[in-house]
Amino acid sequence: MIDLHTHTTASDGQCAPLDLVARAASAGVEVLSVTDHDTTSACAPVAAACARAGIEFVPGIEITAVVDGADVHILGYFIDPAAARLGIFLTEARRMRLDRVRRIIERLAGHGVHLDAEAVLRPGTDDNGKAAGRPWIARALIAGGHVSTVAEAFDCWLARGRPAFVARIGPTPDDVLREIHRANGIASLAHPGLLGRDDLIPGLAAAGLDAIEAYHSKHPHEDTVRYITFADRLGLAVSGGSDYHGDPTATVTLGGVGLPRELYDALKARRPSG
Repeated sequence: MIDLHTHTTASDGQCAPLDLVARAASAGVEVLSVTDHDTTSACAPVAAACARAGIEFVPGIEITAVVDGADVHILGYFIDPAAARLGIFLTEARRMRLDRVRRIIERLAGHGVHLDAEAVLRPGTDDNGKAAGRPWIARALIAGGHVSTVAEAFDCWLARGRPAFVARIGPTPDDVLREIHRANGIASLAHPGLLGRDDLIPGLAAAGLDAIEAYHSKHPHEDTVRYITFADRLGLAVSGGSDYHGDPTATVTLGGVGLPRELYDALKARRPSG
């Protein structure tokens, strides 16, 4: 079982790094990548825990680019988590994330929903390696009795078009592809079925995209087939994973969606030499 899309408490996941690896081992995962949003801080503890558990670890990341106001998530695999230039790039991305969360909390207050901004942001202000995100706000809304689930928080308040939505300011896809490649990684477009912008894929491929995430928990079979076909036509590799966040109210399971071994081997072969 190969799961190349998971998250920890370093970004918007609910599992600490060691807990994630323990769950992966119990689920029979043989290859695991942690792809936290805009941070690599969980890579070292997960790598060590995977080594003890006999799991192959792939250092990864998920970086958000912005195109025409839309979030385009790009996964980086086999990166050097300690690459200096990548670190500078991600520090700025995390700063923008904190600013966005503050603005969302202000919008909520304007609608009579008051949250303790300092408490919501504390994980990110206490540890600048952690990346803030809307799920932090969603959990605060649940704790305050305003909604019952993360999904309800997004549907009522946080998703695009809802009262507290704040558009992201972020790097372009070209910027993200460049930084992943500078860190000796390969870049894959995350969950394109959720993005709904297939028109962007050829341009991303021309700009240096290496792969497409065809296998994903929210991709129906026809989406998986479509994106495998896209990858074949554009000469790209295929990636895949569960996008596991450890949310007990969600149906996503660790290792529930995996990448076939032959496609993983082809993805791995794309790693830059040297």
